[in-house]
Amino acid sequence: MTAEQKLTKSPTGLLRWVARTPIVLFRIGLDGLLGGRFLLLTHRGRTTGLQRQVVLEVVEEDVPGGRIVVASGWGRKSDWFQNILKTPQVDVTHRRRHYPAMAELLSAEEGYLVISRYADRYPVAFRELGRMMIKDLPREKDAACRSISEIIPFIALILEM
Repeated sequence: MTAEQKLTKSPTGLLRWVARTPIVLFRIGLDGLLGGRFLLLTHRGRTTGLQRQVVLEVVEEDVPGGRIVVASGWGRKSDWFQNILKTPQVDVTHRRRHYPAMAELLSAEEGYLVISRYADRYPVAFRELGRMMIKDLPREKDAACRSISEIIPFIALILEM
């Protein structure tokens, strides 16, 4: 089974609309309701050049060190992921602060280390999100982290402060 075949399908229809509603929370200043575990990524469309936005879960953060890591949960075909590959200059809104940033794709090994630390911090979220994204996710933590890091791309957002 290829990496793409292991991914579950991204949401469509009503579920896609519901998944995009956190953008409204950011726009009206209520992103605090999300508990600081999410950010708003503003990026450029690769074809149109128009500004686009997506809300992503923060997988790991070191804001004082100038770095936040996110993941493309639906794989390399996600529009926002394709967009930042073409134009890595982005803007990040996190905890009511705005930062210009540069997006950098992490290696699978770096992704493995990041997702392992995430699994230690949020074991229930790790298991549930992992099952939601990847078919037949291994039950053992290390094997699950390996599977995820080989399929899901992790992106470091290097903040300009």
